[in-house]
Amino acid sequence: LIGVYTNRHGERWELQLKGSGKTPYSRNGDGRAVLRSSVREFLCSEAMHYLGIPTSRAASLVVSDDDVWRDQFYNGNIKKERGAIVLRLAKSWFRIGSLEILAHSGELDLLRRLLDFIIQEHFPSIAMNDSNRYLEFFSRVVSETANLISLWMSVGFAHGVCNTDNFSLLSITIDYGPFGFMDSYDPNFVPNTSDDERRYKIGNQASVGLFNLSKLLQALKPLLDPRQKQLASQILEGYGQHYYSCFTELFKTKLGLLGENKNDNYLIAFLLKVSLLC
Repeated sequence: LIGVYTNRHGERWELQLKGSGKTPYSRNGDGRAVLRSSVREFLCSEAMHYLGIPTSRAASLVVSDDDVWRDQFYNGNIKKERGAIVLRLAKSWFRIGSLEILAHSGELDLLRRLLDFIIQEHFPSIAMNDSNRYLEFFSRVVSETANLISLWMSVGFAHGVCNTDNFSLLSITIDYGPFGFMDSYDPNFVPNTSDDERRYKIGNQASVGLFNLSKLLQALKPLLDPRQKQLASQILEGYGQHYYSCFTELFKTKLGLLGENKNDNYLIAFLLKVSLLC
């Protein structure tokens, strides 16, 4: 993260470099990115934006003269590739994992400070003096995550690595890695060649979203009283219905279905099954 930029419209964007090398937070990798993946992120994030799907944006792509060694298909065949750096933008890069790691390490004061900062900066409709602000924050993240994944499904987009580190607290699409779009409908579609267990196949995305939100709730629980914990669990239980409703509305729009009809859901399921058989 290299800074925050405010444009002429008063919008604040956090600027981040992907592929610039090791940082104090690097793990075992080299912190570099190859040209092919950088081009894909640049093109896809812009495409998603113009498809109306919340996403990070790409501002620039710079090709590096340094060589980067990668095992593209995870088969032991390491090759030298051209490196690149993407300057990407988002309203925030905080993820579910940003809170999860603090709760896991018992840093509850820092967890509370970070949560208050995120709410104040990015959820202005939530009053900071509201004792239920964390509960309201969780409710917003649950509903917006359901909306985001239903939008992914409406265009056949599979993220590829749907862990808590890749799920934005602002419910935008971030960290384009081994993503892919289905050429034809297949709920078992997996764009990530390293996902041998098919954990993140496109048909699992809604369920993985629920799993990640349960991890978010687990991180928030030390800051909630017993009543708030119970209400938060009820909010999480409503995730499935919220996702299903959003998914249904998106597909009804695609099909030009107007009003409410008890057979709409059957028709959508039938057409998806026909697409699978084709």
